[in-house]
Amino acid sequence: MITKAELINQPYSGQYKEKIYDISSPWNSQNWSWIKFTNDDLTEWCGNFRGFPRDVAISNKYNIVLVLTSDYLFKLDCFSEELVEYESHPQYRSLTVTPLGDFVLADYYDIEIIKSNLEDKIPVHSPIKMDNIQLHGWSNNKLSIICDEFLTGNHHVELELDGETFEITFK
Repeated sequence: MITKAELINQPYSGQYKEKIYDISSPWNSQNWSWIKFTNDDLTEWCGNFRGFPRDVAISNKYNIVLVLTSDYLFKLDCFSEELVEYESHPQYRSLTVTPLGDFVLADYYDIEIIKSNLEDKIPVHSPIKMDNIQLHGWSNNKLSIICDEFLTGNHHVELELDGETFEITFK
């Protein structure tokens, strides 16, 4: 079972057992991402994913891994290590997982929650219109968010997302 995942640079040939996750499409880029996985027995292996690397997160609650690249949002099963679902050309820029195991995805303007299925996205409402959203990590059950207020130039705003209620408030 996959217990850890991290973005890495292209490994040396033969350094890890490798598995290629590629979707056949004429719209694929020539970029690739490499994720080093660690299983519960401490074996390490590498997944190759189509697209420029963006983020990776594991949910122990749902036993799934999401890998975000410029070309796809990949969903892997932690037990089988198989691709079970994907989304083509996602607009998302960043990805994280709440302490309770739900995924948080952000594009330039919006934040969404994913529980276990990629098509069941829950939009998160913000007290302001956001632009250039950046997720900055968790403190307890609060996700720090820095963004610009939409159409106000460089007016930076600090917000927090509650990992239980999914409410965004000013920091």
